[in-house]
Amino acid sequence: MYFDLMKTSVRQIPGSILLTFLFVEATVSSAAAQQLRSQQDVWRLDRSEPITYFISEGSPESGFKEGDRTLAEWALEAWGRQADPPVDVAPGPEASATIRIYWVPAGAGLYGEMRGRMVNGRLAADVFVHPDTEALGLDIAQRARLDPLFRDTVVYLTCVHELGHAFGLAHTSAFADIMYSFQYGGDFVAYFMRFREQLEAWNDIQQASPFSAADSDVFRALYP
Repeated sequence: MYFDLMKTSVRQIPGSILLTFLFVEATVSSAAAQQLRSQQDVWRLDRSEPITYFISEGSPESGFKEGDRTLAEWALEAWGRQADPPVDVAPGPEASATIRIYWVPAGAGLYGEMRGRMVNGRLAADVFVHPDTEALGLDIAQRARLDPLFRDTVVYLTCVHELGHAFGLAHTSAFADIMYSFQYGGDFVAYFMRFREQLEAWNDIQQASPFSAADSDVFRALYP
């Protein structure tokens, strides 16, 4: 069965906005990073002031559990720390938040989705996360039933991955990257387990790194 960690959509962006949605490659050399900084048509959120976010409550039907909103906050903060200086994020009202995160029932093996939008003339993104691991295939479901930290790893890494798209990062074909796409094949249980193995307790999720060096390099190139 085909599993993809996410889908991206920019159909809500008006056609009059002169953007090509050129996403960044997974591995960037110094020269490529310098070129990226000079481009004007890259998907990049405005960091001239704190990037606001809204995280919804979830319904039981979606598989949402207490603590998932904290996982989403940690995922936002983890991306922010990849830049120097860090990208500031702050809670905001749903109507005007730059990034909004919603919990929705899973379907067709999809873990999450990002949809671009505009808010007051600025790029923004809606992120949809499917927290019900029972709907993500037998291997994921069985392991999540036996190991609550594995279940939370799946939800957390899905948040990190989808938020990567919200910040402007593309899928990659490098299995080590958080932005890796399962369309390239690979062991999706192993993808999550490499992070799970860093954890002894739930709070360790906040400190453990889900990023490869390439993930961090691309983010820093986007947000110098």
